[in-house]
Amino acid sequence: MEQSAEDYKLIFEKEGVYLHTNAKRNNQDTSKPGFIRVVERAGVPALEWSPLEDEGRSAPAVLYTKKDGEGGEEDPNFDPGYEPDWAVISTVKKDHEPAPTRDSGQWSFSLPLSELYCLRRARFSLGRNFLVLTSRGGHPLPPLHFHRGGTRELLRALQRYIILDQSPVDGRLFLAYPHDSGALSQSFDKLQLFDDGGSDLVTRFIQDPYATTFGGFSKVTNFFKAALRPPDSPAHARNSQDPNLPPQSDDEPGFELITCGVELGPRPQVTRGRPLDRWEEFLDAEGRVKNPERIRETVFRGGIIPPLRKEVWKFLLGFYPWNSTTKEREDILRVKTDEYFRMKVQWKSVSEEQEMRNSLLRGYRSLIERDVSRTDRHNTFFSGNDNPGLTLLHDVLMTYCMYNFDLGYVQGMSDLLSPLLFVTQNEVESFWCLVGFMELVHQNFEESQEAMKKQLLQLSILLKALDPELCDFLDSQDSGSLCFCFRWLLIWFKREFSFEDILTLWEVLWSRLPCDNFHLLIACSILQSQRGELIGSDHDFNTILKHINELTMKLDLQTVMLGAEAIYLQLIQCKELPLKVQQVLGLYVPSSSEEDSPNSQASETTQLLSQSEAGATSCSPAYVPSYP
Repeated sequence: MEQSAEDYKLIFEKEGVYLHTNAKRNNQDTSKPGFIRVVERAGVPALEWSPLEDEGRSAPAVLYTKKDGEGGEEDPNFDPGYEPDWAVISTVKKDHEPAPTRDSGQWSFSLPLSELYCLRRARFSLGRNFLVLTSRGGHPLPPLHFHRGGTRELLRALQRYIILDQSPVDGRLFLAYPHDSGALSQSFDKLQLFDDGGSDLVTRFIQDPYATTFGGFSKVTNFFKAALRPPDSPAHARNSQDPNLPPQSDDEPGFELITCGVELGPRPQVTRGRPLDRWEEFLDAEGRVKNPERIRETVFRGGIIPPLRKEVWKFLLGFYPWNSTTKEREDILRVKTDEYFRMKVQWKSVSEEQEMRNSLLRGYRSLIERDVSRTDRHNTFFSGNDNPGLTLLHDVLMTYCMYNFDLGYVQGMSDLLSPLLFVTQNEVESFWCLVGFMELVHQNFEESQEAMKKQLLQLSILLKALDPELCDFLDSQDSGSLCFCFRWLLIWFKREFSFEDILTLWEVLWSRLPCDNFHLLIACSILQSQRGELIGSDHDFNTILKHINELTMKLDLQTVMLGAEAIYLQLIQCKELPLKVQQVLGLYVPSSSEEDSPNSQASETTQLLSQSEAGATSCSPAYVPSYP
């Protein structure tokens, strides 16, 4: 049925846009030339593509709508380059909908912009002018290649109807929101989504972020730069001077950074202790741990000698309760072993045919297989081909997907598992230790990224109290959001220290002393160790990122931990420590009346910054070390 002129309005049109029906078929022509359009049909904006042979039709042959389903996968090997590298925002979708039928082999589609979930530039090897669209049903449409350019013009046309919000960890992924959603709005010119220029760091990062250790993070952290930038920063001033630029999230009071202006006393000298080297003497006749607090403090002060890690880690990570007897632990291990293998059988028993109809499981497996192949391969436990350690790494991660199907697998989790598997040398024990570890950090991997934004904000609060001069310098270089610390916090410095050092650092952090946020103090210690290199230098935003990333494997762990503990003691000894700093350190717990106030309905991040500094009378340190 044809539509009247009043019902149809052409907003944008571009010829020479090729649709790739299957990016992996090389023995036949799988690209189809056509037109991309932004149109309004009866006032409803939509993005449409139709092949050249369809010209003259008033509507496309296939309508991709939420009701009809959004398919893009006709072949099990279909790969539009959709999986992101190190994307915490999940691209493994959960709503499986049947692919639409194609009329006489036509691949036309019409996608209402209200049903557009995200768009992304496809894998770098395919070229910069590839776009992959994904509907809210969860399936990517076939990739579009703009042979004659036009991507920037298309995005400008879309900007009339939607906001595209860049992923904090994947510079190629943009989520779509309606204009009235309150989402962050960014200028496409500023984001340079399809800029052919850029530093070599950015190019290498897009190709392989593992090899470049996040060297190209300047392209990937625009979201955090916008969400955490102080309102008086230079970038904010530029926006206020140019009314044509879209509003930034700097205006959100919940993310305002408040200068502490506090006088800290001298930083005390601290020393590290001996590692935990005895275990049996801490057990009673039935095998209970007699003094867990002493063990935790010993671990915090010096770590654990390698032969004892396999046993003590299971207590630190909650696999065994501290008060369990030897017999009770045997029962726990038996029950947990049965539970593990029941979950493992669930994914092992899925046939290839079944998996073809389970896009979520198929997506998890694809990500896991890719990450396992490049996780700690320098370590003899995971090196070489057909290594049984790699098989165990794969199987434990797949089983974790069955244990926590809502979270599933997100890139970076293999980095958390590999040291656990190396130490325990046991599939079942490493799995349950991973479960315990993920209880501490699972929010880092959630799609909303609220936990990561909150931690970066808390880190900014601590650093501003400790070193206002360093903060001022970073702010002057548009680096005050500390977005270059993202990877540090995401996987607890796994890529910054040697494998052996990470074993020590993690067990120290698992002691939960002197506070739950000690990992933020570790970050402060590293940053302050670099202040002499940064302040007074000619570093700009990109060279600051480069410098921080080049610290990998060059940091002395013992020096960093000494600095972090000294920072903690310096802060808690301050009699006028601002309330927001106390909250980060766990020294201040809001009263029940404060929890019941209207602010309690806001996000934790907003609460953290909106609390008044008045009335900060509850300041009792959770941990004060005792020295011999």
